[in-house]
Amino acid sequence: MSLKEHKSIPTLLLLFVALVWGSTFAIMKDSLDRIDVNSFLAWRFIVAALLMAILRPQAFRHINGNFLLRGVFAGLLLGAGYIFQTFGLTQTTVAKTGFITGLYAVFVPLIGAIFFRHHISRIQWGAVALATIGMAILSFHGLAIGHGELLVLIGALFFALHIIGLSRWSPDRDSYALTMIQMATVGLLALCASFKGGFHAPHDQGVWAVVIYSALFASAFAFIIQTWAQSFMAATSVGIVLTMEYIFAAIFGIALVHEKLTWRIGIGGLCMMAGLYLVILFDDTTPSAPVDEHEKIAP
Repeated sequence: MSLKEHKSIPTLLLLFVALVWGSTFAIMKDSLDRIDVNSFLAWRFIVAALLMAILRPQAFRHINGNFLLRGVFAGLLLGAGYIFQTFGLTQTTVAKTGFITGLYAVFVPLIGAIFFRHHISRIQWGAVALATIGMAILSFHGLAIGHGELLVLIGALFFALHIIGLSRWSPDRDSYALTMIQMATVGLLALCASFKGGFHAPHDQGVWAVVIYSALFASAFAFIIQTWAQSFMAATSVGIVLTMEYIFAAIFGIALVHEKLTWRIGIGGLCMMAGLYLVILFDDTTPSAPVDEHEKIAP
């Protein structure tokens, strides 16, 4: 049985990605008080792209014009999501940022069904419903949609579009090269956005440590795994698995920035785990859209 046929392996890897992403909310919170958002994101993703290029320069052989165009477009969606989310994080709490970001799991099937006529099974809709209930339980109390929350919500919409895009563009393409293009695109987008207020380097070792951690684990490694998994997992299923990110964000928020553990986190987390269980059992591993033969790039 191949890795692609054994659903537990990509699911576990995606859960690890969610764990890493969940940790970054609490880790970045303090650093963003010492460096502006766009400069931080530029450093994070440019460093990630450079590391990937250095570690595997042969990946450039898999890039042609069509491949580059799709990678750049996916990177623009991802970059927009990160810019809105990170600005929102500076204006709201770690827990709320994580909770609202998790709404991309709801946006993915809705956008796919409305605009791309994706088939969504009853099991997948059930998983989405459980995830939605979990998010409502976790975030309803005291949640007001202020400016920061609205920015994070817009970011979640862009993340959903990115997940759908990868499901349509990543099958039978080199995951490493596609990820490298996305990292470079996000870095350059953030760099251009930073010019208005000035591009700044991290001022101390603490911020540099967060940049390196985010670049290596939360960017390069995480998106290689996501791009690889989305070459054969349904977009809705990936979205549900990755919503565990905000459960981990809540845990790290409690552990690192002393946010309170409440019964809502416990019950909401159980709903999320139930949705995840349904995804693992009933995931449709058929890609969302076929890839034209002339667009394929050999691994």
